Amino acid sequence: MKYALYLLSFLMLAAGCSKELTESPKGLVAGDDAMSSQTGLETVLSGAYGSLMVPWASGFTTVSQIAMTMGSDDLTTHPGSNKEEFREFDRFNVSSLNSRMNPIWLGCYKTIQATTNIINNYSKVQDGNQDTIRAMVGEASYLRALSYYWLTRLWGDVPVIPSEKYAPEYLNLKKSKPAEIYPLIEADLKRAEEWIPNTRRSSGRPNKGSAKALLADVYLTEAGWPLKDQSKYALAAAKAKEVIDNKTAYGFDLYTGGYLKIFVGGTVEDVFTLFTRGNWVTYNSFYGLSTMPEDEGGWSDFFPELNFFNNFPAGPRKDATFSTQFTLSNGTVIPWQQTTTKHPYYKKFTVQSGQKAVYMSNNPVIMMRYAHVLLIYAEAQARSAGTPNSDAYTAVNAVRQRAGLPDLAGGMAGADFAAAVVNERAWEFAGEWNRWFDLVRLEQVEAANANKATGDLQPAGNITKANYWMPIPGADAVVNPNL
Repeated sequence: MKYALYLLSFLMLAAGCSKELTESPKGLVAGDDAMSSQTGLETVLSGAYGSLMVPWASGFTTVSQIAMTMGSDDLTTHPGSNKEEFREFDRFNVSSLNSRMNPIWLGCYKTIQATTNIINNYSKVQDGNQDTIRAMVGEASYLRALSYYWLTRLWGDVPVIPSEKYAPEYLNLKKSKPAEIYPLIEADLKRAEEWIPNTRRSSGRPNKGSAKALLADVYLTEAGWPLKDQSKYALAAAKAKEVIDNKTAYGFDLYTGGYLKIFVGGTVEDVFTLFTRGNWVTYNSFYGLSTMPEDEGGWSDFFPELNFFNNFPAGPRKDATFSTQFTLSNGTVIPWQQTTTKHPYYKKFTVQSGQKAVYMSNNPVIMMRYAHVLLIYAEAQARSAGTPNSDAYTAVNAVRQRAGLPDLAGGMAGADFAAAVVNERAWEFAGEWNRWFDLVRLEQVEAANANKATGDLQPAGNITKANYWMPIPGADAVVNPNL
């Protein structure tokens, strides 16, 4: 009921339209007082960031994005207990009333509404520094693109908000297809990369490199399902290469001071990160208890599938990624095979300092990191050119070397090299919700869910392309049957 009220309230503020897709950077003002000063603009922008970090209600600080990507082969959940909503995603029988979807849906749309207000009305600002204002509009464009990107990748056809101002007819408007939404995402990111400076205004903000990196990821996705525009591979490679070639200016690099420290945030690996406060204002709740077995007093919300863990290349990255031994309350240490679920767990999502048995962590949510850029480039370059060049080898091998793995063999065919990079992405970003999106764009969801280990949850039925998308949250569908 709480989520339904939130969603119903939001739909009274804004909704989407498949017919009104033009997003002009100028427009009619809503809330003149708030948008007439640089301070007011900053307040609205802060609210847009904040909408992505409201614990259990809005955004990415709960386990929602992990639950929603459990159709991949790197994530599963408890076979019993109170994890039915998690199991729905893992077994491909998701109900429209599954509340785990609501924080992403609501958080992204709240951010879209706030950022649309900024983009449409920034020209009303009467004071301030023009470079700073442009940077804020660029950040708003980045956040709006990020939000639509997550929405269309998870739900496919989704509403597009043409204005920040509510109109009654919005309650009867229709969804837009991915082919209509991706050009809007591209346009926002192109504005962001032009208007955001090389240096972040503060931690937790994107810089120019962040915008380029996300645009490269968008191009990579557009080259796959459902758009299948393979011309985007060359664009993805070129945009990722811009980030790689200018990594010093953007402050990016692979972090080599210990793999687990990456997940504390604030390293050179951060491309875009949401920083939490660890208190009731914002906190990260998928670290700690959510990723611990009940044998240690944890919640067993998520952990790796058995085949994924067993096939994971041995080395320091595997040791840092997974917890395989656990301490009971009486001090006894047991291996993962003796836990209640008989699975290993994700070490990278336990708190890296202080007590790990917490649910209000100040650990950040790392949305994208530099290793992602390197692997985007390597895959996209090989697919676009038909054969990997030396720079593509350098990019993927940098990630492998840090993981303690040997370089890929030279002279690989383009398709084989790209497949090896996709595997590398699976290992490098294990449990970080990227694997699902790779499987979807490459149409490999069915194959990844075939021949599962007997100790893992099995699909509820045959998997089809219809299972690639989530159902629209039920409360919104009640308000607007066109959804």
